Amino acid sequence: MSKIGKINISIPDKVKVALAGNILNIEGPIGKKSLNINLDLFELDIKDGKIISIKPKKSNQEIKRLWGMNRSLINNAVIGSSKGYEKTLELVGVGYRASLKGNQLNLQLGYSHDINFNIPEGIKITVEKQTILKITGVDKQQVGSVASKIKTLRKIEPYKGKGVREKGQYILKKEGKKK
Repeated sequence: MSKIGKINISIPDKVKVALAGNILNIEGPIGKKSLNINLDLFELDIKDGKIISIKPKKSNQEIKRLWGMNRSLINNAVIGSSKGYEKTLELVGVGYRASLKGNQLNLQLGYSHDINFNIPEGIKITVEKQTILKITGVDKQQVGSVASKIKTLRKIEPYKGKGVREKGQYILKKEGKKK
């Protein structure tokens, strides 16, 4: 049995959940999300619009793996449409700056040129100060993906710790050259 799959998903008051064929539509105050669920493998119950439970129709090793994953995807969509997801990035280094220009994020990361990062649809980026970015959105996977792409533009350097990092991320620093 899947430990995660057994747990029921509670739906907040402002979130509406509807099943249309194989597609589960979740709509909340922050946004909408649609999930494709294989109803040949799983049985989905929505009780009074308050609780969602998912159970497998057959039980084998492959379906047990998918059971927990599908439950987590539904739960992430419910949380995303009610509260949303947020990641905070810090730019650490002399002259490292960020600014918004329309639908582009302009980053100065110590290169000879500025980097213009196109903000995908469904993601909102705010620049607090010049060195702190807040990435918010409905989709947990998309928020993490955008944060990861921005972090790869200037990876953390192991000697001084300069680069783009998540807030609270621990950096293992190397010791410098000895005389």
